[in-house]
Amino acid sequence: MIEKVKPKVTLVGAGPGDPELITLKAVFALNKADVVLYDALIDKSLLKHAPDHALKIFVGKRVGKHSCPQDETNRLCVEHALKHGHVVRLKGGDPFVFGRGAEEIDYIEAFGIPTEVISGITSAISVPAAVGIPVTKRGFSESFWVITGTTTSGEISRDIALAAKSTATVVILMGTKKLPEIVGSYLNEGRADLPIAIIQSGTTKEEKLVAGTIQDIVPKAKSYGIAAPAIIIIGEVVRESYLLKEVYNEVVGVELKQIR
Repeated sequence: MIEKVKPKVTLVGAGPGDPELITLKAVFALNKADVVLYDALIDKSLLKHAPDHALKIFVGKRVGKHSCPQDETNRLCVEHALKHGHVVRLKGGDPFVFGRGAEEIDYIEAFGIPTEVISGITSAISVPAAVGIPVTKRGFSESFWVITGTTTSGEISRDIALAAKSTATVVILMGTKKLPEIVGSYLNEGRADLPIAIIQSGTTKEEKLVAGTIQDIVPKAKSYGIAAPAIIIIGEVVRESYLLKEVYNEVVGVELKQIR
């Protein structure tokens, strides 16, 4: 007797990049997958947690390079769930932090397919932590903002100008190409000496770090070849990193491999 397919889609956050930072619940979901649709920033070693029979399909996209448009990814989630059963949609970071996870859930549930969301460790907190930067610290920062650097229209987020007025730590995702504009918002507020760090490919073997101040970070980032995917952290907490304390006392601007 042929068993009836039971469609389901589970959105799974894989964490910031290091495959050991995936959660146990995420691994358990992969163990039960019939199909895995995975993104560009996923460490492919995570696919070993899925059964041998499971289909593994790349649906990655990066800034300006969409090998699989979002509409097509949505369609594939539904198609494979109806045909094969349990689809794990494996996404970098956390699915609901600039991961378009809510859009995917809305689309899938419109077809009456059950869904589940398994949170991942967001890069907004874990990547700064990996280089010793706390997003909050008593006496330095009482709160933190997490902002997208680039909106769906391709423009810089208007929230960055508001954040530049705040004493909070500001974490900017997808903002590398907007760095000069981000810096401009802080310069307009007279905050040229505020510490800033940029971490590329955080928690992976390709990780790079450059640190400086608002007034000098643009040329430093260029000289170190910093590019996406990268996270920008702005605030006094950057100076508090155990990796950067001596750097800020001397010459600001250093690659990670030089201070570890």
